[in-house]
Amino acid sequence: MKILARHLTADLFNCKNNKLTDIDLIKANLDDALADHNLQVIDSKIQQLSEEHYLLMAILPDGHITLHIYADLKYVALDIFLCHEDAEPDKISKEIRNFFKPDKTKTTVLKRGNFGNAKDIKPKVKTKVAPLRKIHNTGAKVIRILARRNHQ
Repeated sequence: MKILARHLTADLFNCKNNKLTDIDLIKANLDDALADHNLQVIDSKIQQLSEEHYLLMAILPDGHITLHIYADLKYVALDIFLCHEDAEPDKISKEIRNFFKPDKTKTTVLKRGNFGNAKDIKPKVKTKVAPLRKIHNTGAKVIRILARRNHQ
């Protein structure tokens, strides 16, 4: 089986870093993580999508990394897609998690590419939820906040 890429997504809940709106600091941290893993950035974009929602995107020759940051929810959605068989997106993810200091993370890793003939395509999906600290009712809080936003 030939793997063409590795794709990691992570939800970072109840982030403890109080600098969730310091986009320059977050970008510097992302740039450092990419440099630590010898990943060259072709282009990067920062966009404030709403008062409390920021998007950072880094385009790489062999993939991309995106961060959606919801400062009011203390939530970060991370997406790392690297187009080579031996890619290790989990190492980059670890550095980003260390920066945001979430209480809980949910990580999904996909192997992308050619999995054999069409009849035998059964990609392996590995998902793990890793609580870092005990949190109470975060899901309910997120739902209440989102419901309030939808009614406004």
